[in-house]
Amino acid sequence: MTAPSKPRRLPGEAGFRLIDRYMLRLSVWPLIGCLGVTVVALILERTLRLLDLLSQSSARFGYVTELAANLLPHYLGLALPVAFFVALFIVITKLSDGSEIDALLASGLSLTRLAAPFIGIGLALSLLSLALFGYLQPYSRYAYRAVMHAAVNAGWNGRLAGGAFVDEDKLLLTADEADLAGQRLKRVFIRRLTPEGREEVITAASADLRLAPGDKEVTLELHRGQRVGRDSRGDYQLLAFDSLTTQTPLAGAAALLRARGGDERELTLGELSRQAASGKSALPRATLQAELYGRLARAAFLPFLPLIAFPLGLAAKRGGRAPGLIAAGGILLAFQHSLQLGQSLAESGKVMPLLAVGGPFLIFTGFAVWLYVGSRKRPGETPVSRMMVRVNKAVGRLHDLFRRHAPGRTAS
Repeated sequence: MTAPSKPRRLPGEAGFRLIDRYMLRLSVWPLIGCLGVTVVALILERTLRLLDLLSQSSARFGYVTELAANLLPHYLGLALPVAFFVALFIVITKLSDGSEIDALLASGLSLTRLAAPFIGIGLALSLLSLALFGYLQPYSRYAYRAVMHAAVNAGWNGRLAGGAFVDEDKLLLTADEADLAGQRLKRVFIRRLTPEGREEVITAASADLRLAPGDKEVTLELHRGQRVGRDSRGDYQLLAFDSLTTQTPLAGAAALLRARGGDERELTLGELSRQAASGKSALPRATLQAELYGRLARAAFLPFLPLIAFPLGLAAKRGGRAPGLIAAGGILLAFQHSLQLGQSLAESGKVMPLLAVGGPFLIFTGFAVWLYVGSRKRPGETPVSRMMVRVNKAVGRLHDLFRRHAPGRTAS
């Protein structure tokens, strides 16, 4: 008795799961690499600005670490579309250059079947984007503002950079020059209120700063200066000195930070939806709806990126990689700015929020579908690819013309 034969598979059906795993494995590391590099670059740039902003604050390095950590969801959400598209472009051009896509298409697989794993990644990233923009980012944005508020009101750290100002409740201190440690100053100006509430102004040619024991006061040793103030009778007194020692407290005045929700970007998706529906929010209904639709549109656009990356990636074999990446960058920037413009128009009341945000979304997703459908019959040949070929030829002609007429070259 012979065992029953297995049903025959259709051409290209065998190994579908293997192909999916292969495509996903190719995509994972480029995606992680692009996402990591982009986020790290954005965080580092912002960290440098924060260090400069908080240079006069006490415990500034601890504050900068907290601020950078709270910025991570924001920059991760911004980097997702760019990193996803670059990873797709790298994988597709690699498969195209090695003629693997040609072999898979010849085996009976369709272009749509090849794009399915990438669309699946886009759907997963869309859910991640909803979590980031919809729930993590509102809380991290408020936490960032809370830490910044604490840093700004943390008080002076006992050091001063040249040209910087210490502006606290009862003290204004500045110096034209300072050493690298911020403790030896030149051309010093101080305006402060005495414990009795009287104002005094001190100028000095130089000064030395020392942090007093307990880290609660700074001792200033002023040299060659003048002190102007009022006595108990209200008369002005002028004192010229060669050396004067005075102390200034480090504590700053801390004000209370408002509760979360004063800005629409601090609200989660659920809170935006409920407040927009109730009509009882202090924020305008159009502003709430525009923010809600904008977040949904950014997340929903991610699964459409493979429909753009496939035609441009396949066309790169004919027209080169640079034009494809430039075209993709232009598309992503245009989509992002069109959503921002739509939200601004909706918030100003000039356009309905659904139309202002939904219009750009439909235009760009429609373009993605049109571009992909146009490449299904002849992969790599689309209106965009033909334009890329023409651009490359035009650049080549200009290059040859420049070389032909460059100084020092003689006609053959």
